[in-house]
Amino acid sequence: MKTLRKLIHTEVWISVAFVTLCFVALFFFFDFIDELPNAGGNNNIYQLKHVFGFVLLSVPNHLYELLPITVLIGTIFVMSRLAQSSEFTILRTSGLTPIMALRSLLGLGFAFVLITFAVGDYLAPISDRYAQLLKSTYLGTQLKVGHTGAWLRENTADKKIFLNINELSGDGSPRDIRIFEFNTSNELIALSKAPSAQIENDIWTLRNAERSELINQAGKARLQVTHQEQLRWPSEITSEMISVAILKPSRMSTIDLFQYIRHLSANGQTTQRFEIEFWKKVFYPLSCLVMVVLALPFAYLHSRSGNIASNVFGGVLAGISFFLLNNVFSYLGNINNWLPWFAAAAPGMLYSIASLTAFGWLVIRQ
Repeated sequence: MKTLRKLIHTEVWISVAFVTLCFVALFFFFDFIDELPNAGGNNNIYQLKHVFGFVLLSVPNHLYELLPITVLIGTIFVMSRLAQSSEFTILRTSGLTPIMALRSLLGLGFAFVLITFAVGDYLAPISDRYAQLLKSTYLGTQLKVGHTGAWLRENTADKKIFLNINELSGDGSPRDIRIFEFNTSNELIALSKAPSAQIENDIWTLRNAERSELINQAGKARLQVTHQEQLRWPSEITSEMISVAILKPSRMSTIDLFQYIRHLSANGQTTQRFEIEFWKKVFYPLSCLVMVVLALPFAYLHSRSGNIASNVFGGVLAGISFFLLNNVFSYLGNINNWLPWFAAAAPGMLYSIASLTAFGWLVIRQ
């Protein structure tokens, strides 16, 4: 059994690595061509080496998105080739039962799950952040959200605080900050403005801050405006939370998303969209298991049922449809207020049922 498992695993590893390399190289080329018009502008600060660095740092995010699809295509290619050359038939006559074949591929699938999780939760968020900051630094632009920036909320014992950040600078620090403070009666009591800030150990240091505060004296309200070179403001809002609000949630790590969801819940804000993204981060690596199970029925097809090229093409279509269905269910779950875990897991469950049904039918038929 060890020899059979080693044969299948080696073939699948080589095939998946080759397919992944081809897809990553293709996306690298597209990104490089797309970024070339930005090179040479802004007094030639953003040069060709920066374009290459930005595109290279974008590779882990593409790798995370492509891994389940490349696992499916690579495994289908190996299973189809073994079936066409009758090698899989020989393996079956040597004692490889359907359950043993399924168990062998599931063990291989778990390895791909771990790789996908590591890339998506550790490598991709870090590299994507550095890619955005590199581009922002050398192009002289800031990361900005719409016309009003990113809004975050925080409640304390006696205040309701609304934080507005218009953009992020090249080093990742917030820029163009406004802090609105309301009392328990929802009355505005203070407004703080600062062109920039530094976050360290739950303390915001607002630079060149201007604070406008309503002060009640003898039953009369008076507006007091103060200017401070550095204004310390304690807050549980971290730089990671700001990144979630400004960048795409799907590009954040699972822990950062979980902490941000807890922050939103504690402050009475809706979390549906971010909970779906959180569960997608949990279930997406597991889709590699679905893909290897989906590829196994191709080993039980005879060569007269179709050639390898058509099988691989079918695998490409299945992978693309899974990716699209995954996104569609996310939007439907957000619109219809479905359970977040169900919206994230439904595509994988549907494809698992389909693949196991096809596998069972082929085993019974043959």
